[in-house]
Amino acid sequence: MTSRNPKSVLFIGGSGVISHASVARAVEQGHRVTLLNRGLSSQRPLPDTVETLVADATDHDAVDAALAGRDFDVVAQFRAFHPDHVARDVARFTGRTGQYVFISSASAYQKPPARLPVTESTPLVNPFWQYSRDKIACEDLLVRELRDNGFPSTIVRPSHTYDRTLIPTLGGWTDVARMRAGKPVVVHGDGTTQWTLTHTNDFAVGFVGLLGNPRAVGDTFQIMGTHAPTWNQIYTWLAAAAGVPEPELVHVASETIARVLPEDGPGLLGDKAHSMVFDCSKLQALVPEFATTITYDEAAAEQIAWHDATASAQQVDAARDKAFDDLVDHARG
Repeated sequence: MTSRNPKSVLFIGGSGVISHASVARAVEQGHRVTLLNRGLSSQRPLPDTVETLVADATDHDAVDAALAGRDFDVVAQFRAFHPDHVARDVARFTGRTGQYVFISSASAYQKPPARLPVTESTPLVNPFWQYSRDKIACEDLLVRELRDNGFPSTIVRPSHTYDRTLIPTLGGWTDVARMRAGKPVVVHGDGTTQWTLTHTNDFAVGFVGLLGNPRAVGDTFQIMGTHAPTWNQIYTWLAAAAGVPEPELVHVASETIARVLPEDGPGLLGDKAHSMVFDCSKLQALVPEFATTITYDEAAAEQIAWHDATASAQQVDAARDKAFDDLVDHARG
């Protein structure tokens, strides 16, 4: 269905896992879409009608030059991760847009959450992950600018959003290779915590429904579905899609994994180790068509099929594979 009130929309980013489906849906809805990104080749084709401006989003002079003289009804910022970047955006787009949509993160919520389901009013406190604390600082800046200067921001908090290219497990394709080789895979904790997974096509419905919506300006919305399987289910569905009906899952404490794989520690201890279930009724009040239509038991097959057909995506991380062997040996004593 085409929007009754098409808008000019600038996506900063637009070709990534979380954003590309939103670009496609915005075009389908009749919006005039411009992308600003580095112009690199992507595994995710975009509609031919999209205008592309080439600049690195972190090169502020290049961005200013690319956007010189341009105003947009909506600016959707997918590539800001630090308050300094958002402050530059506020200065750049003040008076040049009717809505600035900042993509924050559900990882910013209190960990572990004091109660479920998580709502937009759940405290933003994450002592484990600097990425999340930076997103919180970005949100704080936008709230001040809205309150003090009327800057027209909308804050969006997605959770784990995926497409056919992004396998959600600790090892990604390395886990698939291990399962197909008859090797055990490492699952954090006891595998029974619930984890909300949202397909990018479903996210796009909620996200695009907020663009140009005056009732969304000055407010915050979390966008994720109601599909919250356990990690054991996620690994089992992935294995079944890969042709492994009975995978061997070895459960290891998240803290132990964080010691062996320190690069995983912040995101694991500060997010994935906890059950995360969300209430999206606030979003659905504005975008009633938003719903979960794709669940991971279905999407896992799509991911395996794409990886099997894409040789460049079949990358086994040798160091991570060795770390998983060590973790399995440790768990078995």
